[in-house]
Amino acid sequence: MVRLSAGYDFEMVFCDLIVGMEQTGISPRPVVGAIIVVSGLAVSFLLWLLYVHHASSDFAGRWMFLPALNALLNGLCAIALCVGLYFIKHHDREAHRTSMLLAFAFSSIFLVSYIVNHALHGDTIFPGHGPVRTVYLSILASHVILSIIALPMVLTTFFFSLTGRFAMHRRIARFTFPVWLYVSITGVVVFVFLRAYAY
Repeated sequence: MVRLSAGYDFEMVFCDLIVGMEQTGISPRPVVGAIIVVSGLAVSFLLWLLYVHHASSDFAGRWMFLPALNALLNGLCAIALCVGLYFIKHHDREAHRTSMLLAFAFSSIFLVSYIVNHALHGDTIFPGHGPVRTVYLSILASHVILSIIALPMVLTTFFFSLTGRFAMHRRIARFTFPVWLYVSITGVVVFVFLRAYAY
């Protein structure tokens, strides 16, 4: 089971990762910088799409399958992540790699579908009231915040893996896995709430 220790020093982990990369003779700064820039641009675009962009009424009632597709992709990503964890626990690196690449593919397709859905339809307002609204907004808030954090974490974890830095990959994957899994599962939960009260 992946567990975060309350006293774990994230700054120490990051410094250790930087030192490890420098010992291989490759400076991590350009890669880390690129990941930060790409993540920042992606988050900025999504915030603009959600809070500034106004969807055209021309697409009202069309392409209404996209929210369900997004939930399906999130669910498939969560399954692929769990299968990947199973394989690495059983020391099957090749199957683990395939599962994690599938999870990344599902998340990437989800992102495209999510952007298209919000570009066409805008944001969906949750109409529920009372305790159910509080629960929904709490889940949604944690989902959004952790999805912002997950993007650079996932990219960094894949970078370490694909460049053969497996010790560093394992260290950061301990944190990336639960965040990514939570974001994927809560994506499905948010859809279920909206399906029950808004769609």
